[in-house]
Amino acid sequence: MRPYHKIPIVECGEPLVEIPLELFAVESPHPYEKLGAPYGEHSPYFLRQSVVDSLIAAQKNLQLLYPDWRLQIFDAYRPVAVQKFMVNYAFGEALQMAGLTEAELSPDKSQVLWEEVYKIWAEPSLDEKTPPPHSTGAAVDVTLVDDAGEIVEMGSPIDEMSERSHPHYFANSSHPLAQEYHTSRQLLCDVMEKAGFRRNPREWWHFSLGDQMWAWLNNETNPNHPVVARYGRIF
Repeated sequence: MRPYHKIPIVECGEPLVEIPLELFAVESPHPYEKLGAPYGEHSPYFLRQSVVDSLIAAQKNLQLLYPDWRLQIFDAYRPVAVQKFMVNYAFGEALQMAGLTEAELSPDKSQVLWEEVYKIWAEPSLDEKTPPPHSTGAAVDVTLVDDAGEIVEMGSPIDEMSERSHPHYFANSSHPLAQEYHTSRQLLCDVMEKAGFRRNPREWWHFSLGDQMWAWLNNETNPNHPVVARYGRIF
């Protein structure tokens, strides 16, 4: 269990709706669909209605500062079947990075690799009390696109399984490029949090609103005004 799994879920029943992609930058085809992730009839570019509204507000916050910049949506709604597919895919990548094959994998080495995978990826749980954040329709992975249509460099790609994924990894570096990366990460965080989102402490790109992680992060900083999650797993 993650710490946020202790947060109760009081499902509000708000619908999952299509993100108006014409308002945002988007990668097409979807990066996980290209890998063969089994979305079936469910599109990855869906979120709960209020989360979509807040995402639009976040982009407006960005454009007050940089009128021709946009948020790029990397991933949003993710059925548990897709979560399982991507967790297994990430394990295969970790295996390859370690220079190992399945045949060479001891139980101890396997455990180490799974621990690395789960530093980034949530377990594909079917327990209604412990849903993966993306399976609630309340979590979104985003980055920034500048006025030239170029993705802003953040110092590490989305989904990288390394310490560089931590939001403040570059904060204390004196290197000019590192400071640029940190400034860009903070800009993304500022416009998203101003719209009500909370950032995953381990991933600079992951933001949520209304799920267990969001509630847990809110309660850590506002213990006198605790909230519960209002979005549980969908499908």
